[in-house]
Amino acid sequence: MKIYSKTGDTGETGLFGGKRVSKDDDRVEAYGSVDELNSFLGSLADALDKTSDLYIFLTKEVQCRLFDLGSHLATDPSGTFQLPSGLEEGDLLALENWIDRMTEELPPLKNFILPGGHPVVSAAHICRTVCRRAERAVIRLHHLSPVEGIVLQYLNRLSDFFFVLARHLSKQTGTEEIIWQKRT
Repeated sequence: MKIYSKTGDTGETGLFGGKRVSKDDDRVEAYGSVDELNSFLGSLADALDKTSDLYIFLTKEVQCRLFDLGSHLATDPSGTFQLPSGLEEGDLLALENWIDRMTEELPPLKNFILPGGHPVVSAAHICRTVCRRAERAVIRLHHLSPVEGIVLQYLNRLSDFFFVLARHLSKQTGTEEIIWQKRT
């Protein structure tokens, strides 16, 4: 099977179910942003210990759920073929449990924190900001074509997770958090 089909050469792509849409369609932007997040997440995970619970959670849970979510968003909502989001309440609870566990080990947040300080911390912040952009793209799509509420909840919670993860990784690597300094 060839990787190139040439069917997108005119600026259109196919959704699951067969419908053709422009590559700048809000639906394509939404699932493309989720795919981009998943790629950045893969890069972040590559910097972690492959035997750690965190690595396993990111690769076996979060990346798989993002792939499910992207496939769901790439499905023609008016067609007879529908892929579910693959998200369940337990996925939200898993993110919240990780957030709570990591937060317990962190000093209270008293200042705005800037991205950076260590490559793995920066990678977590990149995931956070790409997740927020994906969330905005899905919300734009939701205004045109309703998206399951759990999809919006998951992306919102996931960006919170990445913020806390960045702080956790700062502590884990012994990196001082970079505090925003107001211009005086």
